[in-house]
Amino acid sequence: MKKLMISTIVLIYGFTLLAQVSELKTGLTFERPPVKHSTELHQEQAIFPGELLLVVPSKHFKNTDALSIINIGTSANAYSYGWGGGQRSLLCAHDELGLVCNFHRMGGALDPNGYSGDMGFDFSIDWGQSWSVMNECYMVSDGWGIYYESARYPQHGIFNPPGNTNPDSAYVVFFAPVLDGSNQQDGWGGYCFGCAPVGDPTDTTKNLISSNPQAGYYQYLPDGFTVTSTGNFWVVDYNIKYLPYPDDGHWQQELLISHGTWNETAKDFDLEQFLLPCPTLDTTAVPQCARVEFSPDGQFGYIVALADNGNVAISAGQSLYPILWRTEDYGQTWTGPIEVALAGENGISGVQDFLTVDQLEELFEPPIPNPDEVPFTTAYDFDLSVDADGNPNIAVVVGVTGGEPYAIITEKSMESDYLFMASFILRSDDKGNPGSWHGRELGNLVSFRGEYGDLYEYNRIQIARDAVGEKMFVAWLDTDTTVSASNNAPDIWACGYDISSNSLTYNYETGDDDPQNITFGSEATFGAHFFAMSNQVIYNDDLSTPVYILPMVYEDMTPTDPSQPVQYKYIQNAFFWEAQFAVGAPYPGIEEFDKIIAEVSEVFPNPAKTSATFNILLKKQAATNIQITNLVGQNVKAFQRNLNVGNNEIMLDISDLKSGIYFITIEAGGQTLTKKMMVE
Repeated sequence: MKKLMISTIVLIYGFTLLAQVSELKTGLTFERPPVKHSTELHQEQAIFPGELLLVVPSKHFKNTDALSIINIGTSANAYSYGWGGGQRSLLCAHDELGLVCNFHRMGGALDPNGYSGDMGFDFSIDWGQSWSVMNECYMVSDGWGIYYESARYPQHGIFNPPGNTNPDSAYVVFFAPVLDGSNQQDGWGGYCFGCAPVGDPTDTTKNLISSNPQAGYYQYLPDGFTVTSTGNFWVVDYNIKYLPYPDDGHWQQELLISHGTWNETAKDFDLEQFLLPCPTLDTTAVPQCARVEFSPDGQFGYIVALADNGNVAISAGQSLYPILWRTEDYGQTWTGPIEVALAGENGISGVQDFLTVDQLEELFEPPIPNPDEVPFTTAYDFDLSVDADGNPNIAVVVGVTGGEPYAIITEKSMESDYLFMASFILRSDDKGNPGSWHGRELGNLVSFRGEYGDLYEYNRIQIARDAVGEKMFVAWLDTDTTVSASNNAPDIWACGYDISSNSLTYNYETGDDDPQNITFGSEATFGAHFFAMSNQVIYNDDLSTPVYILPMVYEDMTPTDPSQPVQYKYIQNAFFWEAQFAVGAPYPGIEEFDKIIAEVSEVFPNPAKTSATFNILLKKQAATNIQITNLVGQNVKAFQRNLNVGNNEIMLDISDLKSGIYFITIEAGGQTLTKKMMVE
């Protein structure tokens, strides 16, 4: 009773403080938190039916850059990678071994008679250049076991035994929920896990475990998964009691942790489980997302959940924030919870300063709140990494709390033309302790929630580190709203972060520390659906200027029908030059040829009706090719101009073009730039 009274006081205080200093204007749009863990059975479906894609662009958009994308495996449907907050451990890399692995359910074009409850993986042992695909490592039993053992939402990692340098001797470790009905009538409750050596995927192990009500363990749909360098895997689930039916859906205020330890004799993992208290102010509110990750040496680890336990006064009862637990002894003991306050006097200044005064005036009635009085909240998913110093790094979207508890404002700012939210990296320099957190804004967003038939997804933000944990790389999805009003025609945006200098990579086109659109101009333009980025990047120092390669996979799918088969597409050369961490340094990729195009302006007017104009600034005289393509990649106009040094004004006659979106590609001396144009 005493605990309840304290929580109630904090709740009242939080709302009173908000009412005093930050009354939101009426009519602002906001997104309610999803019912992430519903009492309904999740079988190939998510919670919300949604809007369909307004425009379905071709996946074969004309390639205007050097991005290399190849086909790897297939699945019977999109649900391996799908479902809100689904950016689990789907793609992994081990730089030392040259190993990249993509894990998924079976079926699709390369497995026409395959069952979607089985699982397999695609792998490369030459840093993603060539692939072995559709290596089946988990199969359900015949007969009654087909349903009981059917796997969903798989995760995986790579275990490299000590001293091993042969990728064939490394193990792919997998984990997934199964439909054994031990925690939900005719549904969830079981786990499956096992491993397979890369060199012989048929030599697989298979373990099944059901919920254990006697011990108070109620298994459901794990969010967090990782494999450490010391031969352990860790899994984070939400302890939710669904049985006995119909007394279901009761959040136990605990995280269910599964810990696998490598057994060298059995060549498999021994599993133990324990409960981690995770009280939430709303005793029915399950955390929106949870992750687990360890430092490169495996000593320091963190479990992080997005929730509200009432201990951040300004956020109590209304906003989400990260809550973490820490181990400093390889997972033997855990301490926490430790709240990561975004708002209030103990909040993160980098978060509190990302909105301008003009933007705050768009949101709040006078008096305009001070930055530390704004009720900031996380969105509904995030990702986690741990650096070389054993400190946690959180990639997350942050915005302003909406008109209901735990909602986030999705209004677009008139001043910036972006949403009142942004991608962030939150980093502690003292093992996650209060007062040690810093926030760096990575990029603004133009869209938030994406609808895919019966699936939904957000910005799918993810983080990866280099092998030693000195640099972090964050990537997320965002959709140009002139293409779709929903975030379901996405491109991948990314940037790098140097933990020692607190610096971001700079965009070689703008010279600023802006994120880069990785996929625009490639065949993945408007089609990088449900992308996954590996937990580790690949460092290539064989070049004169080293690069960090970001392994990425996305689903080539039917956006309006995720039940249809999908083709996984691997992006081979999404990268950042090491020199991009030094702001103002020359872009080494341009030094490989004589840079001729100094600048290309935006098209004006935009949108245009009968004519449009743009400027090309050249460093030397050159024959310049100009091509206009439509949204599906068809060439509608092409011509060549011999342009002089300096500024050249180009006027386009577009009177014969239909209304829609077009792309203008300018090429000179091997250099290519693309601009977007709308025709009314």
